[in-house]
Amino acid sequence: MSRSKAKGTAAETAVVRFLQAAGFAQAERRTLNGVKDRGDIAGLPGVVIEVKNCARQELPAWVEEAELERDNDRASLGVVWHKRRGTAAPGRWFVTMSGDQFAALLREQQGLPCPQCGDTGACNGGPCPLLEGGAA
Repeated sequence: MSRSKAKGTAAETAVVRFLQAAGFAQAERRTLNGVKDRGDIAGLPGVVIEVKNCARQELPAWVEEAELERDNDRASLGVVWHKRRGTAAPGRWFVTMSGDQFAALLREQQGLPCPQCGDTGACNGGPCPLLEGGAA
């Protein structure tokens, strides 16, 4: 196993253990899925987590990857959980998502309908296709 792959595996394992300790007992590392990748962590229905442990942060590419994997999984939320330099504790690492994803998460948490789709369900709990990319 390459050094890079070993770092990634260790980070994924650390995130899974953190989630399990936080009450998400069903969290587990996902097996590779080839071109239709569905993220690194499984066991959280509707959520795709892409884990990164890289010295150089490439947030735009990582978020785009997480959103593609979210679509591959037909999930409503896709995030990047990336290692924070200087700490081994995943609870202190960062979780990044697009503004579209965050707004959808806030609407769900607050019990609010999408301002574009209303209660039609077109958003399906995820980012509104009418709002994505900043279109209003």
